[in-house]
Amino acid sequence: MKRHLTAFLLLICAIATFAQSIFDQVNDPYFGETCTSIMVSKGASTDGSVITSHTCDGRYRTWLTIEQGQQFKNDTTTPILKGKLKTETPWDMRKVKVAGTIPQAKQTYSFLNTAYPCLNEKQLAIGETTFVGPKELVNEDGMFLIEELERIALERCSTARDAIKLIGELIEEYGYGDWGECITIADKKEVWQLEIVGEGPDNIGGIWAAQRIPDGHVGVSANISRIGEINLKDKDHFMASKNVFSAAKKLGRWDGKEPFKFWKAYGDVEKPFMIREYFILNALAPSLNLDFEADELPFSVKPDKKVSVQDVMALYRETYEGTEYDMTQNLLVTKKKYNDKKEEIGVDTLKSPIANPWMGRNERNLYNALKEEAVEFQRTVAVSWCSYSEIIQLRDWLPDEIGGIAWFSFDNPAQSPRIPIYSGATELPESFNFCGQKRYRNDAATWQYRKANKLATLEWQSTKEGMNKEIAYFEEKGLTETKELEARVNQLIEAGEKEKAQELLNRYTKDFTGATMLRWKELEEKYWAKFGLGF
Repeated sequence: MKRHLTAFLLLICAIATFAQSIFDQVNDPYFGETCTSIMVSKGASTDGSVITSHTCDGRYRTWLTIEQGQQFKNDTTTPILKGKLKTETPWDMRKVKVAGTIPQAKQTYSFLNTAYPCLNEKQLAIGETTFVGPKELVNEDGMFLIEELERIALERCSTARDAIKLIGELIEEYGYGDWGECITIADKKEVWQLEIVGEGPDNIGGIWAAQRIPDGHVGVSANISRIGEINLKDKDHFMASKNVFSAAKKLGRWDGKEPFKFWKAYGDVEKPFMIREYFILNALAPSLNLDFEADELPFSVKPDKKVSVQDVMALYRETYEGTEYDMTQNLLVTKKKYNDKKEEIGVDTLKSPIANPWMGRNERNLYNALKEEAVEFQRTVAVSWCSYSEIIQLRDWLPDEIGGIAWFSFDNPAQSPRIPIYSGATELPESFNFCGQKRYRNDAATWQYRKANKLATLEWQSTKEGMNKEIAYFEEKGLTETKELEARVNQLIEAGEKEKAQELLNRYTKDFTGATMLRWKELEEKYWAKFGLGF
């Protein structure tokens, strides 16, 4: 009877865990629709690729498509939309509004249409993080939200500089209606950080500044304005709107005497970094001995050693376990030790099997009620409320079709595998058409990973090793197999067989996705057996 009761309670606990992350998103004061973008310049990467990235942390749509490039006649217009971020399918137009129209380009490029569009066929890539900024600068009458600026840039541009210039022109002509946003724009040669805010209720335009990550450096944006002093004479590293200084004076956000810093004028923060920026920069350049108590960190750093895409993947799995910022470090239990004769010979102190870095507010409150300051909240890089994430490599020594690759992941980036999607792909798996954020949908790709991920969290100290092995397996599989795939696709492109090349890229992404889904289904069944039958 006791065993049956235990199993029943564990089943209830597992079901409750599915709902807890959604509940915590609404009720947790630490929760925000927040993101992390890591940038690696060409000279800082191990293989000479340029990297930008993005975790879409929040209840954003998880459906994604590849939008095909098209040719248009003169006098064609394109609608600018508001409200597409939280739709359930590509054809779901509930609560979507047309903010206005702009002239359509004669030709557009194909692009990977995620909630925040991220990669086009010319190897232009964009990551995103919201830094909010002052409320009084928001003017909702501006036509453009950040995701639509990203879309238009990917449809029309092939370089980061051209994308920044186009975005600036669109903001000036049609207005910016969003909160403070940072987009990290990369091409085959360089990566830039572009930060944008509104200009207040009297002007629908916007204010922006862009700074290039110097070659040989890495950077990070994690929901805080990071751009400091702007040297517009240095055109190789800085760009800005015409009003960047005058608007700060007019709005009373800069006295015109002290050195101008963009983050001070428009960021609405005490200092331009918190735990994620510090941890990532310190992890990549430990020799700098960066100080978490400092007033400011460098905008970018030269890493102690060159950074691989695997290094970036590892940073996106970070929860600070084993460091002084580990939220689980005080969640300890004792376990009796026995000799071969089953005689008690002492006790071991070890971390509780149920300790995990994704505790919701209620769980933290329980631990802290039992023991004061047992859990000190830290905003980890990997979070359970992540909608999706991508790490994008751009490689100028390869044809555009295979030079750009988005290593895409659904749900928690510390628990899910990464799927390769190429800039030359034209199709995605059918399940990618459905969002899993509004309800449970078995046809939505994200739930094929989320079920196992949530179950694993029930006893993370015992499940993480096995789950990490699966992640490592598919990471190695992808990095190894794509080399062979790229060589074959390159041959097809050189032979003029572009359609065959596209078909091969599409099929590989579908096959890789299918393999990961099958493995995560096996994990789900394994964890149900483990927890459903009792510990």
